[in-house]
Amino acid sequence: MLTWNVTYHCKPGQRDAFYQALCALGVRANSRAEDGNCRYDYYFAAEAPDDLLLVETWTTPELQQAHCQTEKFAQLQECKAQFCDGVEIEKFTW
Repeated sequence: MLTWNVTYHCKPGQRDAFYQALCALGVRANSRAEDGNCRYDYYFAAEAPDDLLLVETWTTPELQQAHCQTEKFAQLQECKAQFCDGVEIEKFTW
């Protein structure tokens, strides 16, 4: 199993707009339907009003990498460029 904690550092005041754009794109629903996806959940940071945390879990690294090759992932990258200043990724295997 592979879990990634992805912290999106949104441009000031843009977190909610970024989250709404992700919802409109159907990023979560599409990701949850992919082979090997166990979890794909967003969380709002209480102490960091411009951060959005994504916790995603995959059965294998290969299936997570396949996710990164999808059209929906490409659309996510475009959205991220519009709303975010940076991203931090923590990777855990178990």
